[in-house]
This record gives sequence, C-alpha cells and structure tokens, in this order.
Amino acid sequence: MRITLKCLLMSCSLLIAVDASAQIPTLAKCTRSANLLACVDADGNAYSVNTVGSTIYLRGFEVIGKRYWAQTSSRYGQLTFFTGLASDGEAWVGYSRRVGWTTINRFSSSGGSSAKFTCSRIAGC
Repeated sequence: MRITLKCLLMSCSLLIAVDASAQIPTLAKCTRSANLLACVDADGNAYSVNTVGSTIYLRGFEVIGKRYWAQTSSRYGQLTFFTGLASDGEAWVGYSRRVGWTTINRFSSSGGSSAKFTCSRIAGC
C-alpha cells in the first residue's frame, strides 16, 4: 500500500509505481473525458481520477493486494488533505503542502505505514 499511496501523493496526474528491478517503466493506457481520467497499466492495476471543483476523487484496483480502494482529496490554497479506504479495511489520511516548486507530503495508514517525503519539480521525489 505504501507504493500506491506514494504514487497518489506524488501527483494527481497519476504517476505509475514501477518495480525496482525494472529497467524500462511501463506506461499506463488512459482514456480521458472532461472531468474523468481512467487508466490501466500493464500489470492490470486500474485507477481513475475525477475532479469536481477543488475536490479530487480517486478510485482503483490494486492487483498485488487484490483489493479496491478509494481516496478523496480536497484542496485549500497550497494545502491538500486526503483520506482513503481500501476493500480490506485499511484506511489512510494525509496531506500535501506546496511550497514554491516543492511539495511536502505526509501520510499514515491503519495498516501501520507512515511516511514523510518531499518532491521537487526539478529533482523529483
């Protein structure tokens, strides 16, 4: 779940988590409408992003854990709060804060995962 959460936090534009042993990342195939982006990657993971005003709704299916998940994010200026729930009962909360070209991210989950990491437009995460 930690990889999935980090990817969701890195960008709402859906960065793909790639196996550390992979040499060339596999990109997801996506379909887009006015407010909805739906993607499926080569491993069978599926996810969608729907925006309504300053709220972002994420839904997906994680092949490795064989579980569905949903996350809601609300933006208030430079701060974005999010909460999520997976079909196995795991829940998570966190926030992202933009400071210039840097994003400070923090999350914790009921499964015991927690992290704080910083992303930059230039250097990445």
